Amino acid sequence: MQKYILAGLSYFLVLSLTAQNAPRPDINLDQFILDLFSVQDEDLNYEEVYETLLQLYRNPLDLNKAQREDLESLFVLSELQINSLLAYRQKYGNLLTIYELQAVPEFDLPTIYKLLPFVEVRDSGINTGSQPLLKRIAQERDNHYLLLRYDQTLETRRGYTQQASPSQKYLGNPMRLYARYRVSHIQDFSLGFTLEKDAGEQLVWQPSTRRYGADFISFHALFQNKGRFKTIALGDYQLQIGQGLLMSAGFTIGKGAETVQTVRRPNLGLRPFTSAIESGYLRGGAITYDLGQFELTAFYSNTRRDGSLSENESDSLNVDNLEDLFIETLRVSGLHRTAGEIAGKGIFREQTWGTHLNFTNREQNLHIGASVVHTDYNLPFRRNARSPRDSLLYLFEFQGKTNHNLGINFNYQWQNFSFFGEAAQSRSGGRGAISGLVASLASQIDFAMVFRHFDRNFHTFFGSALSESTRNINEQGIYWGIKVHAHPKVKLTAYYDRFKFPWLRFRVDAPSEGYEWLGRINYQISKKIGLYAQIRQEVKDRNVSSEQSSTVLREIRAGSKYNYLLNLDYQAEKILRLRSRVQFSSFNFNGRLTQGYALVQDLGLDFGKLSFDARWAVFDTDDFDNRQYIYEKDVLWYFSIPAYSGQGIRNYMLVQYQFSQRLSFWLRWARFTYNNQPTISSGSEQIVGNQRTEVRVQMRVRL
Repeated sequence: MQKYILAGLSYFLVLSLTAQNAPRPDINLDQFILDLFSVQDEDLNYEEVYETLLQLYRNPLDLNKAQREDLESLFVLSELQINSLLAYRQKYGNLLTIYELQAVPEFDLPTIYKLLPFVEVRDSGINTGSQPLLKRIAQERDNHYLLLRYDQTLETRRGYTQQASPSQKYLGNPMRLYARYRVSHIQDFSLGFTLEKDAGEQLVWQPSTRRYGADFISFHALFQNKGRFKTIALGDYQLQIGQGLLMSAGFTIGKGAETVQTVRRPNLGLRPFTSAIESGYLRGGAITYDLGQFELTAFYSNTRRDGSLSENESDSLNVDNLEDLFIETLRVSGLHRTAGEIAGKGIFREQTWGTHLNFTNREQNLHIGASVVHTDYNLPFRRNARSPRDSLLYLFEFQGKTNHNLGINFNYQWQNFSFFGEAAQSRSGGRGAISGLVASLASQIDFAMVFRHFDRNFHTFFGSALSESTRNINEQGIYWGIKVHAHPKVKLTAYYDRFKFPWLRFRVDAPSEGYEWLGRINYQISKKIGLYAQIRQEVKDRNVSSEQSSTVLREIRAGSKYNYLLNLDYQAEKILRLRSRVQFSSFNFNGRLTQGYALVQDLGLDFGKLSFDARWAVFDTDDFDNRQYIYEKDVLWYFSIPAYSGQGIRNYMLVQYQFSQRLSFWLRWARFTYNNQPTISSGSEQIVGNQRTEVRVQMRVRL
């Protein structure tokens, strides 16, 4: 009876409710992203993170079936809240409505609002596959769409003109074209493909250069819950195991204003790859098979990767039968605009296979896994060291044609403490390890601590565990994070991370070290007004000069960078929203202090079918070290954080119109206008003039 009383109260609080789930509007990740990406910089692959957030949105969790790791993967709930939801479900049974979350202890309205885009409450049996697969696909309506996008920089860049040298000339037009088709159903199936042509690339059918119309083609078919087969993946897919030390599905937010929940990686298993990012995915087939308390995943991938070969043969377009060649660099940009970039497209073959065996105890609070990952290349990797310094820098990098990794991982839940970790060894003998805990010390206090150690000769090609560097190699560190709900309207977050690098790094010609800390206060003044302030410091060693002889190691010194941020959100009326933002930074290195700032004003209007967003920003930075990264609202499922550098003004306007439930349209215009700057950028990207204008048009059709 108590169960139904609580559910009835939930219904009473939302009188407009007419079904178990209110219609899910198009996701607005604006504030969610700003909370996660506290200080934007070039070290994070934002597009891949955004893609994974969208995958969570397109495949919402069923709160009545979600396991602990599913809830952890949302990066919204504390350990106390997860425990509370699971205990509530065990005591009262399945939730009757999404709004019943208001009756779950430890859940507040801000938490529920954050959850809504990513969760649902489904009828029992709604996901059963009693009908034939083709019929279920044909009947799918909610998650069946075609997305078409066009964008272009209006000013002419040097690479498109006759002034460009043959090696720098773009062979295609400046249009970027994108198409995505997908049909999916929760816990049942997902089918789709993605096509993309980047600016400067050609639309051409030329098998000799591995180009078949669109420059990038991705496809996937994923099926779930087919008897004992938990997941079957074909085509392009990703795999998230343990803490992402060996296999990471791309959702690696790292250090941000969410200082606790994002430091732990969820064990998501197989996921479809739907991004236009042209690296980091697997292409082939994989399965996850349910063996009761054990779960076995086996995977195989055979695909081509971009790169450059040894200098004397790097112009070759077909190297399948050539001998005595080696891979000098791996290219991950996915750009194939010039003759040189086309020559490196799919120039070597990569085969990867492996297994992961996971054990879960009967109480489901202990997970232990073991992994094997093996990778073969058809050509050997070898760094072409052109100086003694390069020889030292590349001394412990991967070389050869084969690498394999053996790893173990665990996750143990005890009351409001979650302990996790992963350790692995590569073929070189190098080892990597990461372990930590996330805990709710009280209903108002969450805490995290993570330790990491990656040898300088530890090699993993698909890993992305928490670290300061973009790769899990040559690093040691320890991280502490805390979140305090000091008052219903006040939240404090902070972290401190200490790290060191035992060997040389790019632009650092000696073993080095550093630290980083962040503090943030959020104050919800009223339902309509929210304010937060943030400060971050990063201290890290770097080379003093780049002008010394190539035979001499450069001197290194510590550089200190401060970032300050103040943000005010104001929901003036139902249709009007305002955001004001001030960012400031300073960089002190080798006795020289430089600074930069940006002032930003955003405006949003919502008239139902028609919405409008605009920005006016002014910025002034002394150098590139003080560039200001600021999130911008863009067309649906596109992510934009440009760098504001130099002196000038930034404007953009975004219009969205929903013609019907099936057809939506977006138009975006954005422009940088620089002061006292006759040219923008350099090389093939150089623009003569002081303006850079971008136009983006997008259409989505629900099928």
